[in-house]
Order: sequence, then structure tokens, then C-alpha cells
Amino acid sequence: MHDPTQVRGSHHHDHDGLTRRPADGVLRVGVAGPVGSGKTALIEALVPVLLQRGRTPAVITNDIYTSEDAAHVRRTLDGILAADRIVGVETGACPHTAVRDDPTMNQAAADEILERHPDVDTLLFESGGDNLTLTFSPALVDLFLFVLDTAEGDKMPRKRGPGITECELLVINKVDIAQYVRCDLARMESDAHEVRQGRPVVLTNSLTGEGLETIADFLLAHEAAQLPGAPAASA
Repeated sequence: MHDPTQVRGSHHHDHDGLTRRPADGVLRVGVAGPVGSGKTALIEALVPVLLQRGRTPAVITNDIYTSEDAAHVRRTLDGILAADRIVGVETGACPHTAVRDDPTMNQAAADEILERHPDVDTLLFESGGDNLTLTFSPALVDLFLFVLDTAEGDKMPRKRGPGITECELLVINKVDIAQYVRCDLARMESDAHEVRQGRPVVLTNSLTGEGLETIADFLLAHEAAQLPGAPAASA
């Protein structure tokens, strides 16, 4: 029996043999970052904030051989977001492939969610744990967040990499533990602003909700800037 919360394999197509893009009017947001940086926790904390803002989100996670992240999101959001609005993609390959090089499987998963739930207006795509070179294909998402955490060390922004420099919003997560892992949070934030040349950076604690409203503001402002007739967003 087909499980609507799981997608496996290296290719997935619609019945007509073509992979359709998600429906127009749906804000598509990628969430990337190294293993353990808190991508899943961030999404789990962000969904209730989006719901409070009147949004109707759905979540697509990527793991190489399992759907553990999707299962975790379903458990955490039980009673908040219906299980079939949370889908796990088993990429069977490098996470970069599934969201940057050939996002076919994620596009198909999005199509399936939107077919079942046409009211969805926000799709959150979580990449599998990845390195600093990961970016999302513009064929899949409208913008993406890249998540670092203080336990990785304040040197991380200085390593640059396209994930850090090209994402629309850089998230420095787990700010509450910086003092315990010898991370100079002020320097980490300053370096992040420097390497991103002024592009947005937000500090977060997904457990307390710190910074989550700022992320929601950013996402909705980005969407508003893309609406027909809206003025172009400033650089």
C-alpha cells in the first residue's frame, strides 16, 4: 500500500510521465545546514508560528536511507499539523543531488501534497544534513535558509561556502549554548554579517522560540515582494 507520507527511489514522476512544478501561489522555502545544526527543530518551531500568522504549511524532509526526520516532525507536531502534510523523501544519494542538482523527487513530493491539500500555501523543504557548499535549485524553492549552530564553533561563518554566502537568510541557531561550547557569539554574528556583505542574519533558539518571529516576518515579506504588481525587493 502506498504511504502518502513517504517517497523512495531515485526518480518519481506523475502519471503523465512529467514532473510538475508546485502550484503557483505556494511559497517554497528550503532549509539547509550541517548535520545537527537544528534544521528539524527549526522547522518544528516555525510551523506553529506560520499557523498563527494564518499560513497553511506542509513539510518535506530529505534523508538518504530513512525518513527519520519526517517521523520526528510528525511526532513533534502531532495535533498541530496533520501527518499527511509531512512527507519524507529517501534520496538514496548525496543530499545535494535531491535539492540542487536533480530535485525531481522533491518536486514530485510537493505535487502530491498539493494535490491532496490544495489549501497549502507554504512548503518547507528540509535538506538532508549537508556541508557548506549546498544550495537549493531555484527550480525547487523561492528562497532558502542556511542553518549554522554555535556548537560548530564561531569559525563557521569565516569558512564561507555558497550555503552561507548565497542563502537568502543565514540562521545562527542554539544561541543558548554558546557560552558552554566556547563560542564567541558576538564574533560569530559579526563575521556572518561581514562574509554576507550585509545580507540578513538571524540568531535563534528553536526551543524557546527566539528569532522565529523574525524568520516568519522575513518569509512573508519575501512573498509579498514577489506578488504581481509589488515593487521589486531591494538588494
